Amino acid sequence: MSYILNIETATKNCSVSIAKNGETIVCLEAAEAGFSHAEKLHVFIEQCLVDATISFQDLAAIAVSQGPGSYTGLRIGVSAAKGLCYALGIPLIAVDTLKSLASQANVNDGVIVPMLDARRMEVYSAIFDASLQSKREIQAEIITEESFTDLEGPLYFVGDCAEKCKTVLTGDKFIFLENIIYPSAREMSILSYELFKNEVTVDVAYFEPFYLKDFMITTSKK
Repeated sequence: MSYILNIETATKNCSVSIAKNGETIVCLEAAEAGFSHAEKLHVFIEQCLVDATISFQDLAAIAVSQGPGSYTGLRIGVSAAKGLCYALGIPLIAVDTLKSLASQANVNDGVIVPMLDARRMEVYSAIFDASLQSKREIQAEIITEESFTDLEGPLYFVGDCAEKCKTVLTGDKFIFLENIIYPSAREMSILSYELFKNEVTVDVAYFEPFYLKDFMITTSKK
């Protein structure tokens, strides 16, 4: 029996879950504009353990959302995960944030495009098929009317970019699942368990989040 603590802080959603053999048994989360991760994360962790009726010593591993996403949010989540792994002597697992987001889309055809807002018309995105097999690596891009024209539909978009992206992606093949906004620790459970079973872990001392930031080069006005 393997209990894994999952931590998701890459976006406004501060989310924590406990999973047993890949099945979420408890999850606490809150999505707030003010990014209250620093105040809520450890409270959520402790409450999840209480609700699951287990202790820190029962954990087999800790999984953290690796990004891309908010610099501050990722730092808070990764720092907490590293500290707990070091203290407990258990492995650290890094879960792809966009794959976790894509896994919320329960579709049988087409492709899933998880996107997280960057700035203006810029997004962090990836492409997966309906079985969550990667069809394109994570990248930062500016969304225009030409975006994704090389892909056959349907294309299911998930994330917090619907409002700005649907103004330029207007074709029939573009489907926005607007009820799926933020990645959640709930969906991390099966992903982290598969990595755990295959002994895919990261170095607690040297692991760094995947920020994918500062990809736009601007010219100084001075």
